[in-house]
Amino acid sequence: MSFNNKSRLDPSQVEDRRGRGAGTVIALGGGGLGLIITIVAMLLGVNLTDLTNGNSGQAPASNQNTGGINDLQTQCQTGADANTREDCRIVGFVNSIQTFWADEFTRQNSQYTPANTILFSGSTEGACGSASSAMGPFYCPNDQKVYLDLDFFNELQTRFGAQGGAFAEAYVLAHEYGHHVQNLLGGLSNNSNATGPQSESVQTELQADCLAGVWAFHATDTGYLTQVTDQDIAQSLDAAAAVGDDRIQRETQGYVSPETWTHGSSKQRQLALKDGLQSGDMATCDSPGWTP
Repeated sequence: MSFNNKSRLDPSQVEDRRGRGAGTVIALGGGGLGLIITIVAMLLGVNLTDLTNGNSGQAPASNQNTGGINDLQTQCQTGADANTREDCRIVGFVNSIQTFWADEFTRQNSQYTPANTILFSGSTEGACGSASSAMGPFYCPNDQKVYLDLDFFNELQTRFGAQGGAFAEAYVLAHEYGHHVQNLLGGLSNNSNATGPQSESVQTELQADCLAGVWAFHATDTGYLTQVTDQDIAQSLDAAAAVGDDRIQRETQGYVSPETWTHGSSKQRQLALKDGLQSGDMATCDSPGWTP
């Protein structure tokens, strides 16, 4: 995967809060709730408001480029920058994802509302409460923003065995923007506490995986990426498997309990992503081909 060197990036879609403290962090205690929230959120979750107004503690800050928002504005201007810097690559992915969805909404006689991505290190504040790097990336519908600590990608590889790679990062971002699309279309429910392979929560997450695949199908059409290779697709599918409920549970608690799933198994997540990758049609995500 590579970016078009001449494509113009829009770094205003990514706010850089790295190196800034969020003040006092509310630690959760009692009954292992903090650990549960961390595990759930690391599955690429959505709307932490239903779980807590705080977070699970403050994690070590990223040591990469803690200069603030002006760094992105000056350093991330073209696709060539995205090919050499990880934070500029995030800008490029966000630009591509949002360009696609803006065009797609227009094709459906609707209007897409852009959502910024917040890069942070350690912890930060948002409309869904305090966020820590231990929570993993998430979308907050209250302020329509995606929150991401780049250290998550290292955790994905070192703890959960994903092979990593640039397109694994793209999948993570596209999944969170899938939640934004759901929110804009009125399909993001916060009222269901049900869990399990066929629960509303799981179906919401799998649909976001499918929508991520739809973007990937059209990624080069946006003009930011020159190609998406079979290796790139393999990276995204591997990342989807790495954040399956069964794989996370096996790693963190030593056994699998399907009745508590909130995001879907590795197989479910891969099948959902494949649906979008193969069809390129968001209607596919309304009549999914995956099964528990």
